[in-house]
Amino acid sequence: MNFLYPSFLFGLMAVSVPVAIHLFNFRRTRRVFFTNVALLRNVQTETKSFRRLKHWLILACRCLFLACLVLAFAQPFIPSKNKLGLSRQGVTSLYVDNSYSMQNERNAKRYLDIAISKLDELLTLFRNATSLQLLTNDFSAAEQQAGTAELVRDRVASIRFAHTPRTLETVYRRQRNLLSSLNPGGRNQLFWFSDFQKSTAGDLSRLKIDTTDQLFIVPLDAQSTKNIYVDSVWLSTPFIREMQNNSLNVKLTNAGKEAVKNLPIRLYLDDTQTSTASAVLAPGGSSTVSLNFNVISKGYHRGRIVFEDFPITFDNQYFFVIEASPAVRIVHLYDQKASPSNGALGYIDAVYSNDSLFVRRSFNAQNFDVGQLKETDLVVLEGVTGVNGTLRTELENFVRQGGSLAIIPPANPDAGSYGPFLRTLGVGSIQITSTPGSTPSPIPLAEPDKRNPFFRDVFQQGYQSEPLNLPSESPVWRWSAGARLLTLRDGSPLLTQSKGGGKSAGNVYMMASPLSTAYGNLAEHALFVPVMYKMAAASVRAQQTAYSFDDNLITIPVSNPSERSVYKLKRDKLEIIPVQRVVGNQLLLEMPKSNELAVGQEIEAGYYALQNSAGKTEQLLAFNHGNQESAMDYYSADELRRIFANQPGVEVFDSIQDGDFVQVLEEQNLGKSLWKYFLLAALAFLLLEVGLVRFMKS
Repeated sequence: MNFLYPSFLFGLMAVSVPVAIHLFNFRRTRRVFFTNVALLRNVQTETKSFRRLKHWLILACRCLFLACLVLAFAQPFIPSKNKLGLSRQGVTSLYVDNSYSMQNERNAKRYLDIAISKLDELLTLFRNATSLQLLTNDFSAAEQQAGTAELVRDRVASIRFAHTPRTLETVYRRQRNLLSSLNPGGRNQLFWFSDFQKSTAGDLSRLKIDTTDQLFIVPLDAQSTKNIYVDSVWLSTPFIREMQNNSLNVKLTNAGKEAVKNLPIRLYLDDTQTSTASAVLAPGGSSTVSLNFNVISKGYHRGRIVFEDFPITFDNQYFFVIEASPAVRIVHLYDQKASPSNGALGYIDAVYSNDSLFVRRSFNAQNFDVGQLKETDLVVLEGVTGVNGTLRTELENFVRQGGSLAIIPPANPDAGSYGPFLRTLGVGSIQITSTPGSTPSPIPLAEPDKRNPFFRDVFQQGYQSEPLNLPSESPVWRWSAGARLLTLRDGSPLLTQSKGGGKSAGNVYMMASPLSTAYGNLAEHALFVPVMYKMAAASVRAQQTAYSFDDNLITIPVSNPSERSVYKLKRDKLEIIPVQRVVGNQLLLEMPKSNELAVGQEIEAGYYALQNSAGKTEQLLAFNHGNQESAMDYYSADELRRIFANQPGVEVFDSIQDGDFVQVLEEQNLGKSLWKYFLLAALAFLLLEVGLVRFMKS
C-alpha cells in the first residue's frame, strides 16, 4: 500500500493525546463513608473492573478514529500494475479539441459535450492539484498558465467551438512549452480529448513524445456520418452582365459513407432566394450543379449557397461575392509613325468603342507611361516595329503577373527585337516571311475548330448546314508555339493563344498579319469582332468569389495601391488589421489565427469589407471556414495504438463511452484508492465510542 500524500502520516502522533489522557487521569476523588462497609467493598470491586474495560475500549476507539482519519487524508492506495501510471503530483496538461468537427453527435450528444463531461469527471481525480493546464484550439493567453482544478473546471464551462484547427504536433509543442517552464526535467502527464480527425491531426508517425512525459490519448470513437460541404463556386463566364442570364457552378462533396439523394440547394443573392437545384451524391463522391441567376444592378452582390445537413452544420452555408459588369480595361499601343485614326489602326478603336463593357485607351508606344499597365487587363500591341527597353521589360512583367497581350505585327517587323521578346513570353522563335516593299499573296482561312472553347457562343448551332465565307490573309511572320485558334489553308497559323511563360501568367495572342486591307480582309470580316471580344473577355481575371480562413496568405488585386496605406477587414463591429504587404497591384494579407485576435474578437464566416486607411471600401470579400474539418474520417483507438506502439510513454484509452470512465482510468493507472474506506472506518469508530459512553454503564 502506498500513500498519495505521505506527509499527512505525521498526524498519527495525535494518537498520543487520548493515550496520555487515559494514563494520567488528573480528576480528584472524594471519600464517601457508608455504614455497611462489607457491602460497599463488594460493589466497588465489581465496578472498578468494569470501568477499566470500558476505558480501554473507549481509548481503542479514539486511537483508531484518529489513525483512520489521518490515513484517509494521506490517501492510501494499492498501486496499479501499470508501471507508468498516473500521478496527481507535478504538472498535468489537458487538451480538449474544440474544432468544428466536434459538432458530430453520438446518441444525440455532441462530441464536444461528451469530452467536456468526461474531463469534468477526470478533474475529480485532481481535486487537490494546483498545477493543471487546460488547452484548446484557441491557444489563448489564459491557456499558458497553470491553475487549480476548480479554476480549470470554470474554464471548461466556457469552451466554445474554434474556427482554427490544430495539428496534434502543434498542440504537443504548445503543451511542452508550458511544462518545460513549470517543471523542467520532471515527469509530466498529458491528456488529449479529441475525435482525432485524420484531415486535421497531421502526420502522427512523425510525432515523438518526450520520454519524461506520460501521454494519455482519449479518442471519442467518432463514427463516420453523412456530411455535405461546398468544395468550390465559380462563374461560367469571366464576368457577368446585369439584366442577362448568368450561371453559377457549385461543386458539392459528400464526405460521409451514406448516399444523399435530391438534396435541395438554394441560391441567395442579396438575401433573396433566386434559384434552386437538387443534388445527388454518392458516398465519398462529388457533384456539380448549375444555378441560373440575373442581377439588375452593377457592383458587388452578396451570395449564399444554403442547404440542410445534420449533424455537422458549420459548413451548411457558403458565402461568396460577385461583381456585376466589371469593365474590361484595354490599352491599345500603336507605332510612332502611324495614327490610330488612319489605316488599320482604326479597327481596334472601332471594335472596343461600341460596348460600355470595354474601357479602351490608345497610346503611342514610344511615349507610353508604363505605370498604367497596373490597371490594364489586355494590351493590344499593333503595328509596332520593335519592342525594346523599358516597354519590353514592363510588358514581360505584365504578362507574367496575369495580364493578356495581343500582338498584331507591322508590315516589316524587326526580328532582332521581337525574337528575344517572344521567346521570353514562351512563343518561341519567329521567321519573317515578308520583304520590304512587297506583299505576299493572300491565303484563304481554314474553317475554325468550332469545338474549341474559345469559339463558344460564336457560331450558331445550325452552322453545319451552311458553308462559311472565310477571309484571306497574307502572313508576315511564322512561328510554331501556342494553341491554334485560326489557321490558314496552307497549314500556317494566323492566330494562336499561349501562356506567357508561367502557370499564373496571362495569355499571349499572336496574329500572323497586319490588319491593313493590303494584307487581307479579316478586319472587315464578321469573324473579327467576336474574336477580339473573346480576347478581351478571356483577359479578365476570373473573379475570386470567396476566400478561406485556412489560407495563410491571400492575394487581392487592388487599384492604385500605396505602400503606406494600411488595409483592414471590417464586419459589423469587428475590425481586423492583418499582416500585409503590397506587391505591384496585388495586396497580400496574412490571415490571423484565433489566438492572434484581441480579447472578445471572433472570426465568423460571412462578408468583410476591405477598407483602406481613409476608411473607403475597396472591395467586398466573402470568407468561409475551410473544408478540412468536413471530412468524416477518423483514427480509431486501434490505429492510434499501432502508430504509437514504439513509444512506451503513450497510452491509448478507448473506454470514454463507458459510464465508469474515471473509475477504469483510476484503477488502471492510479491503483485502488482506499481513502474512502478509511474515512468510513473513522466514522464507525467515532460512533462506536459514542455508543460505549452512552450505553455501557456500570
